[in-house]
Amino acid sequence: MKTKSIKYIVAAGLVCCGLSATMTSCNDVLDEQPRSQFDPTFFNTKAGIEGGLTSLYAHLRYFYGNGYWLNACETGTDEYTYAQSADGNFKDADLSGVGNMTPSNSIAGGCWGTAFANINTASGIIENGAEAGIDASLLAEAYFFRAFDYFILVQYYGGVPLDLGAGELKFNTSTVRTSVRNTVAEVYTKCIFPDLEKAVSDLPDNPRLTGTVTKNVARLYLSKAYLTYGWWLENPNNIPTYPECSRNSSEAQSYYQKAFDMAKQAISNPGPYALQPTFYDVNVATNDRNSEIMLYADHDEDEKYGNGGTGYGWGSGGSPENFAYWMETWNYTEMIAKDPSGNNINPVQREAVQGLGRPWTRMAPVADAFMAGGVWEDAVKAIDSRYDATFTLSYFTNWDKAGGAAAYVTGANGSQIKPGESFFSWVPESEDSKINYTGADGKLGFGEMAGHDDFVVAVNHISRKKYPCNWKIGIYRTDNAGGLGSKVNGGSPRPWNIAKFSELYLIAAEAAVKLNKNDEAKTYVNVLRARAGKQTYCVNKRAPQTADFSAEMLAATPATITIDYILDERSREFWGEGYRWFDLVRTQKWAERATTYHIAGNGYTDKDLEEFHRNIPAGYYLRPIPQGQLDGMMMTTEEKAAYQNPAYK
Repeated sequence: MKTKSIKYIVAAGLVCCGLSATMTSCNDVLDEQPRSQFDPTFFNTKAGIEGGLTSLYAHLRYFYGNGYWLNACETGTDEYTYAQSADGNFKDADLSGVGNMTPSNSIAGGCWGTAFANINTASGIIENGAEAGIDASLLAEAYFFRAFDYFILVQYYGGVPLDLGAGELKFNTSTVRTSVRNTVAEVYTKCIFPDLEKAVSDLPDNPRLTGTVTKNVARLYLSKAYLTYGWWLENPNNIPTYPECSRNSSEAQSYYQKAFDMAKQAISNPGPYALQPTFYDVNVATNDRNSEIMLYADHDEDEKYGNGGTGYGWGSGGSPENFAYWMETWNYTEMIAKDPSGNNINPVQREAVQGLGRPWTRMAPVADAFMAGGVWEDAVKAIDSRYDATFTLSYFTNWDKAGGAAAYVTGANGSQIKPGESFFSWVPESEDSKINYTGADGKLGFGEMAGHDDFVVAVNHISRKKYPCNWKIGIYRTDNAGGLGSKVNGGSPRPWNIAKFSELYLIAAEAAVKLNKNDEAKTYVNVLRARAGKQTYCVNKRAPQTADFSAEMLAATPATITIDYILDERSREFWGEGYRWFDLVRTQKWAERATTYHIAGNGYTDKDLEEFHRNIPAGYYLRPIPQGQLDGMMMTTEEKAAYQNPAYK
């Protein structure tokens, strides 16, 4: 099969949006033509269908890679809190008393308009393409994306409307100012399940273009939808739903079984997908679009068209750019060191390499995760390569790439640190007692430890001002020409990974736990744990490192697999990628796992942890309907109030 590439730019519209596209004769890239909207006749041709499908892929960039969407999915969980430079968007999400969750903030509107515009485009393709005799495999992509967006919406808001103005799941061509919400059960049973089942049936085993969806991508989302619906039916912690409707908890087991069977089928019939040999291989930028990545929001180094950026090297801080990594990056550029002449220089400067990039200091990991009892406790760090390949723990000097001529700078214990060597590192909690924090750099609160030329801080002193960055999602460019990179302040030209083959193992394991199949749950978890024990490269040494702790990883797997353990493993696999809020809400563990957290203060020298408490009422397991949606509807005050989720009225 000849594999082509798909590239796209984005167009906006309230009713529907998309791109016209035709295949060119001289290459295998879609020729995109921006359009503000589609009408039914546009979808009566293959060119029109291809244009609509291009739009469906393009819309992913309005979620994935958007820093405020990442905030909505991570801040306020057991992974992230707000950082020192956070504005209200991040403080509101934290629920710790420094902001408020309201229908007017960015959390509420994070996906509403984008998802419904895309749903309408998908319905237009399905409705008109079928009549025009378009191949079922092409239409299956539209079925997939309609379900994909409804699945996000129903998890985020609860029941949402299936009728956008022309009838349930019908293509709408005119603005409608009234709306009625369907129940959660109706959204799943009328759209998500049948659409994904149709996609599983009709999609090809291999992508028609590089990056397009396949049968197994649909299996992944169908298994996850079955699993999520099973939890919703069971409702173990009596979390309210809206609009109110009955739930038959006795049906939950059948959906857990469906989830297990579908995930198992996907694993057994991988098609073009496979686990990478190491966790590093999954996430290193030089291996983007690898076989483990089943769906991604694509970008490239063409700033205006391939990345949606300004083209001037400065990011816009908005979609469709991939700028989410900024949020999880602290301002490492404020480190100061003495050169041989006694002058102060910045030893670690802003650079367009994975693990550094543009710092915004909006989201900080909670310290609890790195300490005893946390998912990254010292026993995990010692044998699990996912720790090294998730975080930037060492910061290497690069002043020479900016033209600096200094031969070295003074490091810890009076050492000489040369270009390309580590100037500062995070070390395990167990090393804290060996560190002298009083004789080192006073501005940043660094410490010195015997045997280390670089300055150090133990991870039990993570603060809102300095913390390990998320290496996995960092920027990477090939046009730096040996320097720091002229576009280091822009968005990342890397694709944002949305779906990974590895998740199928954790879906199968979670469903197995719910079905009391402990042996199966352990088997699937251990596939990923064995892989995590293998290492061929150390990110934080910037050097090859051969290690195999697979046996130790398997020995450390508990005899009984619980949902809490599955959540721990999901955190270690997908830390900071936008999974976490959905995982905690699905399993109804959000309040239990995230109510209390610890972190140090807003200053560089702050090192003593403070305890914070979040207020996570059951009603907050649904996000508020955006105020802009309510304001735009021609409905009575009472009807608008009834439309809103109860916790936000």
